[in-house]
Amino acid sequence: MTTRPASIAAGALAAALALGLSFAAFAGEFDLSPEQPGRLRADKNEEAIKAIAKDAKFARDGKFVVAVNPGLPPIATYATDSKTPIGFDPDLSQLVADSLGKELVLETVAWADWPLGLSSGKYDAVITNVTVTEERKEKFDFSTYRRDILGLYVKSDSPITSVKEPKDIAGLKVITDAGTNQEKILLAWDKQNQAAGLKPIEVQYYDDDAVKTLALQSGRADITFSVNATQAFQSAQTGKTKLVGTISGGWPVTADIAVTTRKGGGLADAITIAVNGLIKDGKYAKTLARWNLSAEAIEKAETNPQGLPKS
Repeated sequence: MTTRPASIAAGALAAALALGLSFAAFAGEFDLSPEQPGRLRADKNEEAIKAIAKDAKFARDGKFVVAVNPGLPPIATYATDSKTPIGFDPDLSQLVADSLGKELVLETVAWADWPLGLSSGKYDAVITNVTVTEERKEKFDFSTYRRDILGLYVKSDSPITSVKEPKDIAGLKVITDAGTNQEKILLAWDKQNQAAGLKPIEVQYYDDDAVKTLALQSGRADITFSVNATQAFQSAQTGKTKLVGTISGGWPVTADIAVTTRKGGGLADAITIAVNGLIKDGKYAKTLARWNLSAEAIEKAETNPQGLPKS
């Protein structure tokens, strides 16, 4: 079954904060300042610049406008000023902009809104944890930059210790993210379980991370199934959850995260060259390490690789 909590009560938010979910709790070893003195910069990559199609159109002259969704620390979040996007994706955006000889402009966007904004020319690229899929490739071009890994987390004192296959979550209450690959995987697992005569999964969706975590800690949910990097970040900072399983974001095949641009917009090859230049000079690895994401590194960026199959 599927449930979608529709509202967020003030009392729930207060309880969530009481659980230690304030922004400050996530600070730890990460620099969350808006100034970001540790952010790396790159030199112009002449090969990448030459690869920009002559008819490529940028949203603003001399700028590289990138849409990010600051809701997935350490991939992307807001700084301590509550308005400046920071994290790995903003850092990579800066490096790619530098490589292309452009000034970076970051625009924040809700996940559901990036396809229209990109298609309309409002942004030059979307760098916000987008997985390559065959369906998306019909409308967009991709330049890969990170492996897609999903994690299953429970509260630290949960009796659940391991999730390795679909039957391990039969009959459980699982929180996931609407409109994502993890949702597709979870629903596929549930279908497989029910076909085998196992109990259905209760799928839950929350728009607010604090309320989602409260649901897990209070026992209204058993597991959260989402982006591993974000959950690992929160687990390390709060100590209130533990990892019980990981899975490729493209289960049953592997999947990569990619810079997303307009189909035929003339930027994808240039961005792929830029990312490979960053891999070669070590700035890519250093930036991943800065946000504790080294495990998600790729060896080589590709333009429009095979994506997840259509459902």
